[in-house]
Amino acid sequence: MRLYVAIGALSITIIPSARAQWAVYDGANHVENVLIAARMLQQIDNQITSLANQAQMLVNQGRNLASLPLSTLSTLQSTISQTTALLAQAQNIAYSVQSVEQQYQQAYTSISSGMSDSALFSQAQTRWQNSVGGFEDALKLQARVVGNIPSDSSAMTQLVSASQTSTGALQAAQAGNQLMALQSRQLSDIQAELAANGRAADLERARQAANEVGAEMQYQHFSQHDAYVPQAVAIPSSGY
Repeated sequence: MRLYVAIGALSITIIPSARAQWAVYDGANHVENVLIAARMLQQIDNQITSLANQAQMLVNQGRNLASLPLSTLSTLQSTISQTTALLAQAQNIAYSVQSVEQQYQQAYTSISSGMSDSALFSQAQTRWQNSVGGFEDALKLQARVVGNIPSDSSAMTQLVSASQTSTGALQAAQAGNQLMALQSRQLSDIQAELAANGRAADLERARQAANEVGAEMQYQHFSQHDAYVPQAVAIPSSGY
């Protein structure tokens, strides 16, 4: 349409004359003017196309920079805090190198023949309590891990849906990062559960080994007593 308007405007060139009222048509000039107008219109169309492409590029960049409206970070952090707090509540022998060295030395490796039977019994009782507490701690942690499964399933469904419906690269990347964070938290749950199970099993094996040593010490105490010598016993007559 713009081209037709330009051609119409330049189609007739009237050269006024002071003495004659005749219209003079310059064909070469007319063709040149039409070509100039056509080139100008082509440049304008190119500029419009370029501006449209730049606008679309900005729209795409805006989509790529849009943040994901869904965030599961607070939930993951809360779950990790709960698991950490449960580990900190470990009974008797805590998850501490210093605590293990001290309490293990007292209850498992300090058995000697000079200890009294009551002291040996007290140590055995402590070891039994440690084993029972270790198994209880492992069961609590297992319950916590199993309890996290429904919330993990819900979070995974939301994140996968958000990733599939993301409008840009940033939203897709953020959804993927949150899925990886969820998997990392699940791996930490498994690590904590393995640690609790291993702790309980190690405490029980240590208890059995220490009890064998304690039983040997008690047998030595018993063997030190004088052997029983049978003697004749006189039963007085009742008179009946």
